[in-house]
Amino acid sequence: MDYHFSKVKHYLLDLEYRIAKEDEVDNIFVIEKEEAGIKNMILVLADPILILEQHLVELKKDDMLVFKTLLQKNREIVAGAFALDHSGKSLIFRDTLQLENLDLNELEGTLNSLSLLLSEFSDQLISYSA
Repeated sequence: MDYHFSKVKHYLLDLEYRIAKEDEVDNIFVIEKEEAGIKNMILVLADPILILEQHLVELKKDDMLVFKTLLQKNREIVAGAFALDHSGKSLIFRDTLQLENLDLNELEGTLNSLSLLLSEFSDQLISYSA
């Protein structure tokens, strides 16, 4: 097993995330921890980085006020940020971490940041959804 893949897997298990899917060939994990609001979060090891993405909502429409609010909220997020997928319709949470120096606390920080964001901002996110 690849060193980074194995390290990330062990960190996820230490943090008590359920690994719904893992693919060592494509270097992908899909994780869940529903009590933290995380479901079907995708982690991709793309050496030299680890990409974490969580789909949040499908946006109703292009709304400059919504986009402005999301950008302002990005400033408050501890780790990671809101982003749009390539279609521009799906709002995601995304973060990238360096694999070389990745430690348990850094990965936990990103996951906790998302969980905190969801607990504080979920009602507003739902209001943006299609």
